[in-house]
Amino acid sequence: MKQQARRLYEKMVDFKRFATILLAVGVFFYLGVIIPSDTKSEMDVYIMVLSSLSFLALSILLFIQSKQCQMKLSETEEGQDYLMKK
Repeated sequence: MKQQARRLYEKMVDFKRFATILLAVGVFFYLGVIIPSDTKSEMDVYIMVLSSLSFLALSILLFIQSKQCQMKLSETEEGQDYLMKK
């Protein structure tokens, strides 16, 4: 049981890290859209908007996964030890 709680905690932390990185990348794409430039074509803007939305949506999904792992950990007795370390 202790091993399962540890694995669940590591998954939670990994999901949160990946989500934060994807959020940062999505923000950079969004900044590329809103900063004016003469060299950007309309197709480039559409690609950046689509990329930004994709990264942000994936980031939200990973934050939800992390929260689900955290809720599973809080239900177990061994998981309480890991949640207190945060």
